[in-house]
Amino acid sequence: MAGGSSLMDLESVRKSLVRQEDTIIFNLIERSKYPMNSPLYHHPTNFSPSLFHFFLKESEALQAKAGRYISPEENAFFPDNLPSPLLPPLNHTHVLHPAGACININDKILDMYLNTLLPLIAAKGDDGNYATTAATDLDCLQGLSRRIHFGKFVAEVKFRDAPDDYTPAIRAKDREGLMKLLTFESVEEMIKKRVEKKAMMFGQEVDGQENEYKVDPCVVSQLYGKWVMPLTKLVQVEYLLRRLD
Repeated sequence: MAGGSSLMDLESVRKSLVRQEDTIIFNLIERSKYPMNSPLYHHPTNFSPSLFHFFLKESEALQAKAGRYISPEENAFFPDNLPSPLLPPLNHTHVLHPAGACININDKILDMYLNTLLPLIAAKGDDGNYATTAATDLDCLQGLSRRIHFGKFVAEVKFRDAPDDYTPAIRAKDREGLMKLLTFESVEEMIKKRVEKKAMMFGQEVDGQENEYKVDPCVVSQLYGKWVMPLTKLVQVEYLLRRLD
């Protein structure tokens, strides 16, 4: 589906977003197997990156060589100086408007993940499994980034469906007006309830006590309500502001 015409209607976009919920929840469950492992994130000096930042940057460089970031659905956390792909690029259909395609808010996603979400899903402690822990962090971050930056596709489809609804606010650079156009509280409540229910189903401890889960379903609902959906709408607003450029 990578950026092709199959994404050019709201129903296809909605189905993709629903499937991405599953990936995000399973990734959180995998990360919850390990404690915080705080030394992984510590900077040895003010000028040295943490082991986690090294792992993330080097992993992205390797994946860039395999062509991951050719896809318009993928956004690197360290986009500067990524190596070129070793394979010829695929012929992606260009869906996104060029001026908005490069929007990247991974700095906000990384800050939210490390400083807010991680303490909610990982128990205190240090088991020394830093490489495996970093690998699960990478999966979580890439899943969240993909979901949030999918707002670019959502915004493009909405604009194409009703350009007259958005054009006045775009020309006026009215961020607040665009945010209101993009906000549907009843839909957001439905999504929060759905991901909470999925977290209950996917994370149920089969041999444990009733209401015992690998990841607290309320945390997953909170993740979507406080961060995933607001950041997705931020991406949509930033994209629409560039849509007429």
